[in-house]
Order: sequence, then structure tokens, then C-alpha cells
Amino acid sequence: MLLFACETETTETTTEPVTDKDTHAEITDPKETEIWEPVPEKVTVNDNGVPSDAIVLFDGTNLNQWVSVKEEGQPAPWMINGDGSMTVKNESGDIQTTQDFGSVQLHIEWKNPVEPRADDQNRGNSGIFFQKRYEVQVLDNYDNPTYVNGMVASVYKQQIPLVNASNPSGEWQVYDIIFHAPEFNDAGEKTKSGYLTVMHNGVLVQDHVEILGTTEYIGLPKNSAHGKAPIKLQDHNDNSGVTYRNIWVREL
Repeated sequence: MLLFACETETTETTTEPVTDKDTHAEITDPKETEIWEPVPEKVTVNDNGVPSDAIVLFDGTNLNQWVSVKEEGQPAPWMINGDGSMTVKNESGDIQTTQDFGSVQLHIEWKNPVEPRADDQNRGNSGIFFQKRYEVQVLDNYDNPTYVNGMVASVYKQQIPLVNASNPSGEWQVYDIIFHAPEFNDAGEKTKSGYLTVMHNGVLVQDHVEILGTTEYIGLPKNSAHGKAPIKLQDHNDNSGVTYRNIWVREL
């Protein structure tokens, strides 16, 4: 028994200090992991919820930030209302920003008529196109079934929203959208897909989803090289009555 006890080894468990993986030097001072520069720019938000570094695209007073697509270079023909909103003028064509954008954060509010004028894709149809190519669908989908890759908050014909967060017809809807633009090399080949994150009425409905290419009504997505381009709002030519307000964007 004595011999056994002497030859039995005792195993001890030790805890080694956390070290830097590259140098294996023990960090003992919290200041060694502090970063002080560059200091992020200070941004404030006004009473209307607009960040101080945002570009206001529509504040209800004029359409100076927009032009007609149908009548190239001409003023945007949509109707400004007394409550500080604007309504699609039927068959007048799409409108687009005077400024080109890449990756952005976009805030936009919209509503459909109280009394629905049609059903399926013809009920309150419009759309928000990033770089004139990639559409987030605007549609009255409150008790209005349609194909789900073309419903409200879809990346049209590509990405189905996680849920339907629609308010009733006639009530304001809110989109907060993060758009990361695709990237192309000098040979015109796509090297990185674009991505979209969409909050609809405060609910996450598109979670950093891939943009496969242009959002086509017929056919498959296309991926021709391009740079910055305008944001476009759609006239669907069906007397949709879609109304917009409070549009601002932050460049990323």
C-alpha cells in the first residue's frame, strides 16, 4: 500500500492567464485594449426624427430633389398635398432623385387609399428602386393575397418578407431600409452582391438578404456593371393612389 501511494501521481488543474494570441504576452492593463481614435462624428436627431447628417429628399414643401423619368430632366409631376405628402399622379411616370446614391439608409413613409381600388397587384402598387434597379415592393397587402415574392416589403421576385407587418388600408406605413450596393470590377464582373435589410412598421421583414440582380417583372435577374444611381419611386399606372411623406436618406 505504501509503494502504491508513492508511485501515484497527483494531477493538478491550472488556469493560464488570457494572453494576446499573436505575441503571447499577458495583458494586465485595461488601457492596452482601449481605442480612442478616430472619434465617430456626432449626429443629432430633430423633432421629426431626421438625423443631422441626412439628406432630406421630401419634406412636404416641394419636389426639388426629384425629376420625371418619363420626361427626362423635367420637374417631377406628382401631386403635393396640403398635409405635406405627395401622391402618385396616374400615368405621369416614375420619379427619381436628382442625386445619385450608392449604399444608403433610407426612411420613407407611405399609405394606400382608405377604400381599396382593386385587388392583387393592382391594389396600391408602387415601389422603391435603389440605383434604379433593385425594388422593394410597395403594395396594399392588408387582407389582399398576392404572390408572396411580390407582396409588400418583398425584394421583388427575389426575397419573400419574413412576416406581413401591414397596417390597415388608409393608415401610414413606415419603411426603414439599409441598402448595401453591389460591387463590380473594372472588367464589369460582379465581385460582391448587394444586400437589403428592411424594417416595416418597426418589424424586421428582410434580414440582410442578398440581391440577386435587377428585380425583373419577367425573366431572371441581370447583373450589368454600374455605379451610383438615383433612387426611383414607381408610378404603376393603375390609379393606385399611393401617397408618400417624410423621405430622407443617409449615405453609408
